[in-house]
Amino acid sequence: MKQLWLGLIVILVSFLSACSNENSPPDVDALVYENAKPLSDFTLNDQRGELVTKQQFLGQWNLVFLGYTSCPDICPLTLAKLNAVYKNLQADYPLQIWFLSVDPKRDTPAKRKQYIDYFNPDFLAVSGEHKHLFPVVRELGLIYAISDSSESEYAVDHSASVAMVD
Repeated sequence: MKQLWLGLIVILVSFLSACSNENSPPDVDALVYENAKPLSDFTLNDQRGELVTKQQFLGQWNLVFLGYTSCPDICPLTLAKLNAVYKNLQADYPLQIWFLSVDPKRDTPAKRKQYIDYFNPDFLAVSGEHKHLFPVVRELGLIYAISDSSESEYAVDHSASVAMVD
């Protein structure tokens, strides 16, 4: 009988200590740079064909996601989630969502506009030639790869992470 009471006390103490305010906050699955990581100057084009530079990052929080309009799964799901985040935060915080297309061959400005407008017309759908695009992607800590296939339909490997730039 003493063992039963001792066991119940141990379990009760465990539950009560779990409710304590002294617990540390949960771990966040994110890479956080202690010191700001500067971005080099860049020039890309948005879905309206207008030039976009790193100056568009200033004065707001920016969530940047890599993808392409022919992506069958990760891209549309992530953009839908980013739209929900945007709707919850944009009234209280200056926020811009960036869809950075890593398939400039197929993702023309018109195609990017049609694609991004489905999720939210306030989002930016940016792309450019690989020689301009790749350095920006790399500095954001993201990556992409396109095969040299001559096929009209192909997949693009890309990071599924969202980078936050302030």
